[in-house]
This record gives sequence, C-alpha cells and structure tokens, in this order.
Amino acid sequence: MNVVGIICEYNPFHNGHLYHLNKIKEMYKDSIIVLVLSGNYLERGEISILNKYEKTKIALEYGINIVLELPYNFAVQSADIFAYGALNILNKFNVDTLVFGSESDNVDNLVKLAKIQLENKDYNKKVQELLDEGVNYPTALSKALKSITNIEINSPNDLLALSYIKQIIKNDYKITPISIKRTNNYHDTKSNEKIVSASNIREKIKNKEDVKKFVPPITYDILKNKNKIFSIEDYYQILKYQIISNIDNLDEYLTVDEGIDGRIKKYIYKSNSYEELINNVKTKRYTYNKLSRMFMHILTSFKKKDNDLNIKYIRVLGLNNKGKKYLNNIKKKIDVQLITKFSDYSNKDRFNELKLIYIYYLVEGLNKTYNMIDNEIKSKIIFKD
Repeated sequence: MNVVGIICEYNPFHNGHLYHLNKIKEMYKDSIIVLVLSGNYLERGEISILNKYEKTKIALEYGINIVLELPYNFAVQSADIFAYGALNILNKFNVDTLVFGSESDNVDNLVKLAKIQLENKDYNKKVQELLDEGVNYPTALSKALKSITNIEINSPNDLLALSYIKQIIKNDYKITPISIKRTNNYHDTKSNEKIVSASNIREKIKNKEDVKKFVPPITYDILKNKNKIFSIEDYYQILKYQIISNIDNLDEYLTVDEGIDGRIKKYIYKSNSYEELINNVKTKRYTYNKLSRMFMHILTSFKKKDNDLNIKYIRVLGLNNKGKKYLNNIKKKIDVQLITKFSDYSNKDRFNELKLIYIYYLVEGLNKTYNMIDNEIKSKIIFKD
C-alpha cells in the first residue's frame, strides 16, 4: 500500500485540485493520502479566503485520509523553507510518494536540475553574480540553471517542485517524486475553462462573478454562505498601524533585510492601499511575493527571533476512518508531539496560535473574532466517517 503525500494551500479547493486527487486515486488505488495543508496564511504572503477548518472539511469530503497543518513559520516563507517544513512532516508520517502538479511534467529533468542546484559550484557562482547585478532570487535561480543546462524553469509549480525534490535529496528521504501535468496557467486570470487557477477564481470572486463552474459543490456552498470574502487588502489599515507603531524597529521582523526598512518608512505615509504600498516599495531585488511575505510577518508580528525551523509538533486537523487506522498504526514511531486539540499546545505556542487566529478574523469585527477564538480553543480533530 502506498502512502501518498500532497502539499497544497487550497485557496480555494477547485476543479483542478479535484482532478489532481482523482488522478492519485486512479494511480494508487489502495493508498493512504496524507495532505500537508497551509492554514489561514499562505506562501505568497496572502490571506486564505477559506479558513483552515473549512479547507479541511472539503479535503476530507473529496477523499483525503489525513490532513496535517503546515505551521505558519513554514507556510509563509520562500519555496525552499516551505518545502523543507512540508517534506519533513510528510517524512515523519512515512509517506513514500509525493505527487505534485507540474507545468513541464518531466520529473527526470526536475531531479537533474535539483542536483545541479545542490552540487554544482558553477551554478552557485552564477546565482551570486546575478544577485549582485540586482536580479531577484527566483529569476537568478532560473537564469543560472538555463546558463548551465539550457533548460528554462520559470513556472511556479515547477520551481516549487525543484524545492520539494531538493529536500528529498538533501535529507535522503525515501520518497518518490511524481508529477501530474498542470492543465492551466497560474498567471491566467481571464480563462473560463472548467479548470482554472486559484488566482483566476479569486479574481472572479473579487469582481463578484459567479464561480460555480470552477469549483466542486462543497467549495461553492461554503463560498456562497460567507458574508464576505476577505483579501490582504482588507488588512491594510491594521498593517499600516503596525508599521507606523514600530517604525524604528522594522528590521526585527522576518525578511526585513538590507535596508528595505528605509523604503517602507519612506512610502508608508504616502500609500493609501496595500497594492500601492507594494508597488511603491518594490525593487528589482524585492519582488511582489517577497514583499508580501515581509508585510505578512509585520502584520502578524513575526520576528526573526521567532523563526524556529525545527518541527516541534504536528497539528492533525482532520482524518477519516482509514486515516485514523493508519495514524494509530504509526503514531508511536512519530518523534514529535501530535497536536489533536488546542490544549495540547505549549503555553508559548498556544499564545501564538491565538494571535494568528485573532488577526485573521479581526477584519470581520470583534464579535466574530471572539467567537472564532472561542471555537479555536474548543477545536478538535475534524472526523469524517
């Protein structure tokens, strides 16, 4: 029996994700499917339009056996750290196969390129040269690989796949990487095909278009019943207050490096929206995504001293009967604490979790925020028969 790992954000869970899941079930008929899920805060510094419990319910309904949360300190990071956290968790659950979406759908090439990134000194030298020229990090990686191999990798899922494969190789995980061809373009926000990207769906929601065609029924019902779909823009005044209140200490926050705090100080008073602030502060070196992550760390008061990249615990968000049986068989071999209810957290981690949930719901008003904090404190594993 295969134990298949998936790493996803489900922002939101759409027809492409369902296609991905159904292909896994077709390829590995008697498998356990373990999902590592980003919660309320995402890799590109975005806010999830569905909360982690809503996403867990959807995942279980469509066939995931176990849902594990990727902690904030990995979820809102660059691709390599994001991958490091997710693969570490999957390895602790004895996953033997990682299945991911890929634009190129060429695992052999991806493995070859990952080994070059890890082992080739000329590659590292070329990356540094490009960085010194002011090229941003993702572009420097892509250009350096092309200069050595003549293979161009610049699509988001392929770049993330490289990070996954690097972690497998570096840590000698007994995990086989498998790709499924991505059927849509991440950057396309206009297509009306049945399978479109999550960013396309979020853009349609923002423009008050009906998205029923693009998501499975359970996702649609949850979206339809929400009072409002929030985006990072809704948090701008909170972010602005946080920046101004800590204007002389911005370099304490994670990824506020190399004098970028000076640009933030220069433009924070002049910028009237999140988008305007990003565009004002952005440079060649500081991409939109890098700045988004930085501002998320400021918003959530996540400082460099808080950035512990050790897996101290694994939060189990949900499981079904099959997943429960598997977990019972392996849990004694898992070398970190399993969190199954809020009271399992240490005092420090409990405080951090409450802070993150408080900020996430703050734009919905204090009553909603207090209710969700109460729900968080009482939260248990979501179980599906």
